[in-house]
Amino acid sequence: MTDFIHMQKLSVGSESVESLRDWQQRRSGQRLEGRYFHTTRMWPKREAELTNGGSIYWVIQGVMQVRQKIVGLRERVGQDGISRCAILLDDELVRVEPVLRRPFQGWRYLKPEDAPRDLAKSREGEPGLPAELSAALAEIGVR
Repeated sequence: MTDFIHMQKLSVGSESVESLRDWQQRRSGQRLEGRYFHTTRMWPKREAELTNGGSIYWVIQGVMQVRQKIVGLRERVGQDGISRCAILLDDELVRVEPVLRRPFQGWRYLKPEDAPRDLAKSREGEPGLPAELSAALAEIGVR
């Protein structure tokens, strides 16, 4: 039995892993504790498991394509006075084997045994496939 869990989240507005990376880098002046972060409305009840080795798996254009290690959760109060959860992320984006995902709202937990495998280190430098092609390959079970 594992003592960690992952999270899956839609990367709304991203067209590729590169566009997610570019967006995060453009926000570099908005880092929290020196880290990239993603803000979500709901605080995860399984915080201890997420911060004990979990990653956020980003779904881009309907395909889970990349993950980032979760390094912590922090409270962040917006200009509206509402408390939210800032998910602190490692800078490294790790490409994973593409897996189709239907749209969903918010985020979902992802069991480690259901998470896609990381791509081999030898494939990390390869440019990503276009989202449509990646989705088509994932749909027929080719990774």
